[in-house]
Amino acid sequence: MTKLQPNIGVEYAENATIVRFTDEKILEEKDINSLQESIFSVIEQAEHINLILDFSNVKFLSSAVLGLLIRISKRIYEHDGRLRLCNIEPKIYEIFKITRLTKTFDICKNVESAIKDLS
Repeated sequence: MTKLQPNIGVEYAENATIVRFTDEKILEEKDINSLQESIFSVIEQAEHINLILDFSNVKFLSSAVLGLLIRISKRIYEHDGRLRLCNIEPKIYEIFKITRLTKTFDICKNVESAIKDLS
C-alpha cells in the first residue's frame, strides 16, 4: 500500500481503488483540505474510478468531513465513477443516519463487501 500525505493509504484491488484513512481523528480544517487534495489526485488518475473509502481507523471526525465526502462524491460522478464507504464506526454511522447521508452514500460493512458491490 502506498502511503500519501496527509495520512491516507492507497491500495489497488481488481476493480477498485481503496483509500484508507490512517488517522484516528479527522478534525482540523487544514487536514481536511489536504485530504481533499490527495483524494482528488487519486480520482484524477483514473477515467472511470471505483473508489472505496475505508474508515476502519477513524474514531472521530468533524462535520466538515461530511462536506468533503459530498465534494468527493461529486468529483467521482463527474468522472463516471462509483463510490463506496466502508468500516464506519457505529457512532460515526449514527451521524450519517441523522444527516440522512445514508441515503446519499452506499455504505458497506467492509472492504471485501464494497469490492463485491462494485463488481
